[in-house]
Amino acid sequence: MTGTALLALVAAGSAFGAHRLTRARWTWRTPRTAIVLWQALGLAWGLASIGTLLGFGVAPYGEGVIGGVTRFFADPRALSPIRIASVAAGLTFMLVLIAMLLVAVAGVVRARRRHRALLALVAHGDPEMPGTLVLDHPAAAAYCVPGVRSSKVVVSAGTLEILGPYELAAVLDHERAHVRERHDLVLLPFTSLRRIFPQSRIVGRTLDAVELLVEMAADDRARRHRPAKELATALLRFAAARPAPTPAGTLGVTGIDTADETSPILVRVRRLLSPAPFPRPLRGAMLVGATLVAVLPLILYAIPA
Repeated sequence: MTGTALLALVAAGSAFGAHRLTRARWTWRTPRTAIVLWQALGLAWGLASIGTLLGFGVAPYGEGVIGGVTRFFADPRALSPIRIASVAAGLTFMLVLIAMLLVAVAGVVRARRRHRALLALVAHGDPEMPGTLVLDHPAAAAYCVPGVRSSKVVVSAGTLEILGPYELAAVLDHERAHVRERHDLVLLPFTSLRRIFPQSRIVGRTLDAVELLVEMAADDRARRHRPAKELATALLRFAAARPAPTPAGTLGVTGIDTADETSPILVRVRRLLSPAPFPRPLRGAMLVGATLVAVLPLILYAIPA
């Protein structure tokens, strides 16, 4: 089987794997590993899809994707119009993916800059919570504004009213986990993919699944420092208070339907109270597998078509 055919198989397999992973529940037992697997699938799908188009176009050269594309720019007249169109489609798709990622980054940066300026006007520090800003608003809100040097953790006055000191400490640890692990960067590629395919159900389910895993990863980090019951209670109090959606470019708690047993917060609460993590050797094997999935398309780029 040629390199191009294998790339097409990898692209199809990655899409099928993503479809199955959106419905999986075992990922909740090891969210960090599952996030890496999601990233590997996304990278493999993008590289394999681009490589399939390029590989079909430059197949007459018989030098694989990398060598064929190099030959194409030196002598494109050796290819038929259909082959040239395939190469152009591959290069265009690659540029679209890169451009939409840059657009998503720029949009998030602008939204965070505006929100930080707003916080400078309406929020204030609290000596009892170093590094945390208090927003004078009666609604419940707790979120972080990630950044390289200017990360902020924000809670509202309404949050201080509904949470006890231990529950508040657990929520702050959760938000700080988002900042430390840069979960905003984890979500960016999936957000940009949503911009490219806004009507795709599988892309929408993918973003929802990764967002939930990110929250679970932050829960796990907070649980290292605080009893799980404190964070679980805080989440339920937030659910009852029905917090408003978090501002653009931030990560935080959102409102849910407390009657929905499959709602993200209730799923997280059950997971916090009854953890069932995978053994470390199994997690290590999954990480090795994810790495192989991510690099496989690059290896196939060198196989002659």
